[in-house]
Amino acid sequence: MLVLLPPSEGKAASGRGAPLKLESLSLPGLTGAREAVLGELVELCVGDEDKAREVLGLSEGLRGEVAKNVDLLTAGARPAGQVYTGVLYDALDLASLDAAAKKRAARSLLVFSGLWGAVRVTDRIPSYRCSMGVKLPGLGSLAAHWRAPMAAALPEAAGDGLVLDLRSSAYTAAWKPKGEVAGRTATVRVLHAPTRKVVSHFNKATKGRIVRSLVSAGAAPSGPGELVEALRDLGYVVEVEAPRGSGAAWGLDVLVDEIH
Repeated sequence: MLVLLPPSEGKAASGRGAPLKLESLSLPGLTGAREAVLGELVELCVGDEDKAREVLGLSEGLRGEVAKNVDLLTAGARPAGQVYTGVLYDALDLASLDAAAKKRAARSLLVFSGLWGAVRVTDRIPSYRCSMGVKLPGLGSLAAHWRAPMAAALPEAAGDGLVLDLRSSAYTAAWKPKGEVAGRTATVRVLHAPTRKVVSHFNKATKGRIVRSLVSAGAAPSGPGELVEALRDLGYVVEVEAPRGSGAAWGLDVLVDEIH
């Protein structure tokens, strides 16, 4: 099972250890594309701070995020699972998993990123600010920049098992499963059952809990059908929308009564 996650806007501070080593990151086929984004992002942020804020879509109150990007090559790196914070990652709470569940998370979870493309939760990265919606002056749209390298790297990472896609729309633009991979991909919406509406905070927290439940239970569904069974066994209420034609993913609605 490969679980695709969005990153978080909020991130923990960089560590005090060794700096980033691009060659050590998972999915080595993305290294060249990572170097290109990293170099241009640092160059942008070393220059005109106001221009950098504009390109990155940062408010005046987030001016300090520009300085964070200036230090990307020298700041201490730490596991991505510790860098990403926010609602989904708080609910997932990787640090409190038992040893076996942590190993399953390390094998299964892949976090998408405007800067790194995608990383495992064990990959060591510095804290940064660069969303997939950014258009860098030299590279243009990051989503477009990542499509070709992702198209080469992600099918191999997916192997022949289930792909559970929990990404937000900005990150699905960088890679969309196609063909046979799409047929074993499941996307998830979390709906407030009484209103049948998506609530952003609620949606993120429940997705974090779903991932935690699966890795804690040692669930290993081989396809969307087995995923539905696993989620129901774990107590989730799930409705299924089968693929509409070849090359389409399965859609799962997880219904929850309480918003918390």
